[in-house]
Amino acid sequence: MKSEIKITPKLIKDHNLSDDEYQMILDILQRTPTITELGIFSAMWSEHCSYKSTKKHLKTMHTQAPWVICGPGENAGVIDIGDNQAVVFKMESHNHPSFIEPYQGAATGVGGILRDVFTMGARPIANLNALRFGEIDHPKTKQLVNGVVSGISGYGNCVGVPTVAGETTFHKSYNGNIIVNAMTVGLTTHDKIFYSSASEVGASVVYVGSKTGRDGINGAVMASDEFKEGDEDKRPTVQVGDPFAEKLLLEACMELMQSDCILSIQDMGAAGLTSSSFEMSGKGGTGIELNLEKVPQRELGMTPYEIMLSESQERMLMIIKQEKEQFAKEIFDKWQLDFAVIGKVTDTGRVVVKMNGEIFANIPSAPLSEKSPEYDRPYI
Repeated sequence: MKSEIKITPKLIKDHNLSDDEYQMILDILQRTPTITELGIFSAMWSEHCSYKSTKKHLKTMHTQAPWVICGPGENAGVIDIGDNQAVVFKMESHNHPSFIEPYQGAATGVGGILRDVFTMGARPIANLNALRFGEIDHPKTKQLVNGVVSGISGYGNCVGVPTVAGETTFHKSYNGNIIVNAMTVGLTTHDKIFYSSASEVGASVVYVGSKTGRDGINGAVMASDEFKEGDEDKRPTVQVGDPFAEKLLLEACMELMQSDCILSIQDMGAAGLTSSSFEMSGKGGTGIELNLEKVPQRELGMTPYEIMLSESQERMLMIIKQEKEQFAKEIFDKWQLDFAVIGKVTDTGRVVVKMNGEIFANIPSAPLSEKSPEYDRPYI
């Protein structure tokens, strides 16, 4: 196991892990984690990825009905609307990134839910939003409003999906804690709904979309943090979106989805390649082996830690049939997007991260994807 950095109490604290959580990591691994493994646990156990503080309350909500095709647990919800048609929808917040960098924070929030919707096989048809800002005469409000509204509309317009509705409220309680909720609605048929469970051992793990850079590293942890004065120095953790690349990715995925190539598919959202690989492995009860030297990179000298935790936008992870690799590659080549076979599905129940033959992480999937810590915190 490769680790060139000593794990110290300060490093653990910097990754927003409590003493109890770090002890859980030691119990799971039965050894000291590598720096890459520490980063993976930190991202996957962040509030943004694990819902460890809100899971208890989310479980009390009604999620089942005769018209619900897919409830919680997938990239987006799916509702039957008759005539073999289904509506796919997702609503998500991007509060902290939008507070730090209003335009890109809001834009990438829209980009993320667009991908969640077309990952399910639906073509997005509408965007909506619900926004909460501080007092109108607060010094930061004008800048935040202009940036957020421009980011939402700009990204959607470039992809070709209109913003059809929204609501905005101003109140002093949001002076230091804005809320940016974005929503996308898509349309598909019952026989063209795609899921994210990696269940077929031996199938190819394929990376598609834009290249991986250093933007957004530790973004999931940052998005789980509390708002504080001086958060402008966290701008490097906010992702940078490219809506034109998203449009190409949308069309390439829609085209490939007309074939029988795709076994499962997952957007690389918060925590990037980490979340997509662990979630797909955990849901399928399988393992995944990754070879990071095969990941398309736009920056030199990226470490396994950086590649696994990058939140570069407009990327997907697919599980496809081995014999269909070339067919799928030709479609993504046509749309001028990266396509790389970066691993395979295994029967180990573990995600193994390699680079140039060396192992940098070897972690069971379930504790990260399905069995994260859960808390019952006080509330008012």
